[in-house]
Amino acid sequence: MATIAVRNIDVAKKFYERTLGLQALESSEESVLNYQSGASTVVVYVSPHAGTNKATSATWEVGDEFDTIMQKLKAKGVTFEHYDLPGLTLQGDAHVAGDFKGAWFKDPDGNILHIFNQ
Repeated sequence: MATIAVRNIDVAKKFYERTLGLQALESSEESVLNYQSGASTVVVYVSPHAGTNKATSATWEVGDEFDTIMQKLKAKGVTFEHYDLPGLTLQGDAHVAGDFKGAWFKDPDGNILHIFNQ
């Protein structure tokens, strides 16, 4: 389970449902959203500390769909982060090492999210 703090639940709902395409689950609280993501759950909740984490908040292993998912996210306005990471080279918006491909991006609150192909 990933737990991600946000400032505005309506903005977060639009991003996590429309941009990322996560499937909403029922929630008993107005300030908490629950999503199904593969075999895991992503919990998005309102917090005054949203976006203060400077590390990755959630990671998705997307396998062979990596390039397609990157293209779809880019088409929806997602901007990918570029980092200087030891052992990885930047190829377009993907960080690559051998067969590994990874990409990082932020939600509207600045939470860092990650997809990778393995």
